[in-house]
Amino acid sequence: MSVESFFDTMIGMAKDWTNIYKKYKGLWVALADDEETVLGVGKTVKEALLQARKKSGKTPFLTRMPETLSAYVGTL
Repeated sequence: MSVESFFDTMIGMAKDWTNIYKKYKGLWVALADDEETVLGVGKTVKEALLQARKKSGKTPFLTRMPETLSAYVGTL
């Protein structure tokens, strides 16, 4: 695979979680295989996982939405 093909593939795989972030700031989110459909949400991983398992028998993709978005450029 060429470098160009690799980067084209990676860009195509990017997901826009803007709306998920806005709605679920600071919470754990359980996502379906498409990584866009929210199956469960909670203050803890366990809460999000239990909600997701009620909706789907599969193990979801779990992530925590940050409370704030901040960029870091530079050194410490």
